[in-house]
Amino acid sequence: MKKDLSVCNQTETVHPSRLQMLSKVPEVTIFFWIIKVLCTTVGETFADFLNFNLGFGLTNTTIIMGAAFFIVLFFQFKASKYVPGIYWVTVVLISVFGTLVTDNLTDGMGVPLELSTAVFSVLLGLTFLFWYLSEKTLSIHSIFTIKREVFYWLTILFTFALGTAVGDLYSEQLGFGYLKTGITVIIIIACIYLAWKVKLDGVLAFWIAYILTRPLGASIGDYLSQSNVNGGLGLGTTITSVIFLAAILAIIVFLAVSKIDLNNKSQRTETNQANRNKNNVFAQTMVVLCIFLVAGIGGYIWRSQTIASQTNSSHATLSGQLGAFIKIENNLLTDVNSNNFSSAKKGADDLEHQWDTSEAKLRKIDGTTWTSIDGTIDIVLSAVRASSPDAIKSKTALHHSLSVLNEANK
Repeated sequence: MKKDLSVCNQTETVHPSRLQMLSKVPEVTIFFWIIKVLCTTVGETFADFLNFNLGFGLTNTTIIMGAAFFIVLFFQFKASKYVPGIYWVTVVLISVFGTLVTDNLTDGMGVPLELSTAVFSVLLGLTFLFWYLSEKTLSIHSIFTIKREVFYWLTILFTFALGTAVGDLYSEQLGFGYLKTGITVIIIIACIYLAWKVKLDGVLAFWIAYILTRPLGASIGDYLSQSNVNGGLGLGTTITSVIFLAAILAIIVFLAVSKIDLNNKSQRTETNQANRNKNNVFAQTMVVLCIFLVAGIGGYIWRSQTIASQTNSSHATLSGQLGAFIKIENNLLTDVNSNNFSSAKKGADDLEHQWDTSEAKLRKIDGTTWTSIDGTIDIVLSAVRASSPDAIKSKTALHHSLSVLNEANK
């Protein structure tokens, strides 16, 4: 059989059937996208479960999930071919770790989401550039060498980090909300699918959709797990995580038995087309980038101006605007003092809902102070919502948060 030059470098002499056997990633089927969204969703809810329900905190959660990710990644690299269980567990963990990287930059270090979005966009772009310059292809059907697999997982890490930054920027900071953000992402993915059906390059369409499934999965996770007060279905992070983990396990077993995702029929067609139409693909990439830049930056400016117009110009600081949150936390403190954690957890839901709803406006007035307060509120939520809440820890968190709120409200 003739050597597939579109997949291999000119110095390689690997038989195409051998490449299929050595492929370290699955075929892109409907099951690929279903399990990808499920992995993203469970990554979001499981991180919240460790952070808030078990009270590990953001730093400890990041350390634990980071260690777990690198351990599983080791086995992924060690495997000689695609193994569904190892591959998809790696995706779950990298989705959590990528999300936590952005969360740490935002909540732990106070890095603006605008900056995170710009930095991860550049890093992702550079990864794609060096990958292509080195390997002459970005197709996931060509992942059969260590170098390509390094590029592949680095790309996926940056897609999750970027997806988190963009999703949080629009859903939280700009006040669109998770449901509206999720619906918007679905519409964009549908447009990409239609464009691919018409003429859009398959590799380009794949990576655009891959990036967008992160905010989509996060929106689904938050909608299912958040309380009714917060506009969700109130399933909680535990139940949501269990449901989606069970679904992921069922699909992995199905894939392992059926081997549907080992069918690499599209490999040669896709890569040969990419080689014949390099100029066309480059033009498409530039057009898509321009569309996303214009739409993204334009939407950001429009929404920022809308928020600014809704903010009273006399409110140059947060002074006098935090009374509602102080009242909620005082009520929480009363519940904690009386060991009524059932009521305290309901109060925590109300605090989170009111704070998230007001985020766009308050953050626009004073982003630095807002970030400081947000950090103390996260600690309060984590302490009160713990599976076995500690009264002393909860009181300490509330006293500290109230101190910061009262100071800012003067």
